[in-house]
Amino acid sequence: MKLGFGIPVSGSWATPANIVEISRAAERLGYHSLWSFQRTIYPYDDSIPVPYRSVHDPIAVSAYVAGVTERIRIGLAIVNLPFYSPIVLAKMLTSIDLLSDGRLDAGLGLGWSADEFAAAGVSMERRGARAEEFIDALRTIWTADPVEHKGEFYEIPRGRVDPRPVQQPHPPILLGGAAEPALKRAGRIADGWISASRFPAAQLPHAVEVIRDAATQAGRDMSSYRVIIRAVVRVRAEDEEQQFSGTVEKIRRDFDSYAANGATELFVDLNFDEEIGSPKADPAQSMRRAHEALEAFAPTS
Repeated sequence: MKLGFGIPVSGSWATPANIVEISRAAERLGYHSLWSFQRTIYPYDDSIPVPYRSVHDPIAVSAYVAGVTERIRIGLAIVNLPFYSPIVLAKMLTSIDLLSDGRLDAGLGLGWSADEFAAAGVSMERRGARAEEFIDALRTIWTADPVEHKGEFYEIPRGRVDPRPVQQPHPPILLGGAAEPALKRAGRIADGWISASRFPAAQLPHAVEVIRDAATQAGRDMSSYRVIIRAVVRVRAEDEEQQFSGTVEKIRRDFDSYAANGATELFVDLNFDEEIGSPKADPAQSMRRAHEALEAFAPTS
């Protein structure tokens, strides 16, 4: 199972200098990938977890990280499709793929926050159908010449869209979502699936089975399919019942459980530890703990 690490994108530790420091340290220690996530607006009633309070844009962060690293892959986990048009997002992703010399993994999703949909000026209805057409349009933009798409939700006039991505035919498309329709969609049309935070290991075999059954019915080759777990790691002095929480040894055992249940990749994400990914956290302490985690979970350790 390949291991990645979450870029500092949430809270007080998510400074330009710290983004560079953590990204380069992860690359030096042999991590396979770096990951960010998206949150656009935080509800005034504080009704969702505090690590969502202050979050950088993942597109901008990915482009920034592309310029300060050389080999490590750069993943989005995830960007919500309804907030964009296919042509605009395709341009952004293509540029990151070019800036990184072909290291982008495009993690995409449907979104779940009613506040974010309202702020983006889009409807939450028929998100699944919109997503399927959106991805079809992305693939057309990346592979056809000339480009043309006319569907129920999106239209791209006949024309040329250059430059093209480094990765051919396009950057890997990864989909999020834990509901059965989302898992089936990921099997039918994506190159991989990204779990939500705190997705239970015991549920992973069923999720993988649903994905593989959908892919098989669609006639797809699953030999290189990616199953990626966001590990919301909370290193503590004592073991805790919650997965990925407790001592380093206990968290490593949790990693092994996901690998045994079908995960091909996992990334350590400290942004969701309320003692790190909060605007009120001490950034110096957060960085100290991040370096300890980087060393403790490094693939070469």
